[in-house]
Amino acid sequence: NNLGILWSERDEIKTAQTYLESAEALYNQYMKEDGNPPLDPSEHFMAEEEKLTDQERSKRFEKAYTHTLYYLAQVYQHLEMIEKAAQYCHTTLKRQLEYCGYYPVEWALNAATLSQYYLSKQCFMEARHCLAAASVIFSQAGQVPSAEDNETEQDQQDLRQRKAEIARCWIKYCLNLLQSARKLLEDNIGEMDPDRQLELKAQRKKEEDEKEKGRKKAVLFGTSDICDSVLAMEEKVSSVYPLDFQEAREIFLVGQNYVQEAKEFFQVDGYVTDHIEIVQDHSALFKVLAFFEEDYERRCKMHKRRIDMLEPIYADLNPQYYLLISRQLQFELADTYYEMMDLKVAIGNRLEELDSHTIKKINSLAQLAIKYYELFLDSLRNPDKVFPEELEEDVLRPAMVAKFHIARLYGKLITSDSKKQLENMQTSLEYYTFLVEYCEKYPDAVHAVETELELSKEMVGLLPTRMERLRAKLCPFI
Repeated sequence: NNLGILWSERDEIKTAQTYLESAEALYNQYMKEDGNPPLDPSEHFMAEEEKLTDQERSKRFEKAYTHTLYYLAQVYQHLEMIEKAAQYCHTTLKRQLEYCGYYPVEWALNAATLSQYYLSKQCFMEARHCLAAASVIFSQAGQVPSAEDNETEQDQQDLRQRKAEIARCWIKYCLNLLQSARKLLEDNIGEMDPDRQLELKAQRKKEEDEKEKGRKKAVLFGTSDICDSVLAMEEKVSSVYPLDFQEAREIFLVGQNYVQEAKEFFQVDGYVTDHIEIVQDHSALFKVLAFFEEDYERRCKMHKRRIDMLEPIYADLNPQYYLLISRQLQFELADTYYEMMDLKVAIGNRLEELDSHTIKKINSLAQLAIKYYELFLDSLRNPDKVFPEELEEDVLRPAMVAKFHIARLYGKLITSDSKKQLENMQTSLEYYTFLVEYCEKYPDAVHAVETELELSKEMVGLLPTRMERLRAKLCPFI
């Protein structure tokens, strides 16, 4: 173990791996061939009557082996053997609980971090189990102390921060579960597919019991008293895909509670980036909940909530220091206004005739979406305000989508003034043309915007004819 640690501190990870794997093999071989706890090295220097009991020897031997696993987990992490690292981390955490060799706060944080690995693999039951165990063990660290307690201000601050970090892992859990369910349920235009919904509900009924039985055995942490608390914690939130609004809302509410908890510590003053990320996650929770909502008006209200939380943050942000976050917010605000505009158009289509209030609303939402897309595109310009000739890989898709959406938005603006309509169509055509010409010039960009490109080509073909017709109507008056 010590040689393994020494080599890993010298960044000789492969050598460290060799020593630690030898230690692991040695433990396994010894347990298989002998099984009795060996002497502890310190006993060679003790008088006979001071020698350790078998129980104490066993405890020390097991602790040394737990350390082997702990360091191996880190070595595998370094070598990017992620699955193996997670496996060893899980076993380490399990053994620390069994042998009571852990600090509650550190253990809880490691378990919460492990949950994020399970999330990436869409193993929601395991992720929830790790998070529930993290919350239960964290509470052993004592309640977050009040100011009168003897703990130093720094200790209190650290505890609050750890609690907020675990809350953030819970937010990711709720968000990932909802987003994965959405992927399963959506049709090719991003709406709920009712046939798929019925099919999944029937399938879930059959699978549920077996899944629960099989998985529970595999991942339980801790002794029986801890198990009960962990199970009680788990029951507060589902680990199966929500298939309707009611089920989605329950997961959303759990996520929203953890948003409030995380925001208590990660406030704008002092934690700008963290605070904004949490608000973005909150917005994403509303976005995915809106997918499950059938009523368009209520869906619109959910998107409005997103606007209300994102706009003030964006307004206070200095893009000079927070360019990346600023761009993310511009794009998300534009997208949210765009979705609201689409919903208002859908609501308007159900009416006998569009009233002036609905027309005003559609135009206003479209213009706000255009405004934020334009701000995003402007942020890509160089200091001389020139738009880049070739776009960087990381902004290629968002920039193209922004251009495509602006083109579509100009086409959606409603006006009775034919001249204005012609201008809007011309602007729309220019944006569609940009997309087509850019992909002709840089064929590598095509893979990023296949659907948008196809539609743009179609519009570049159709719009000039429509504009000619409109001009012909206008001719007598010009």
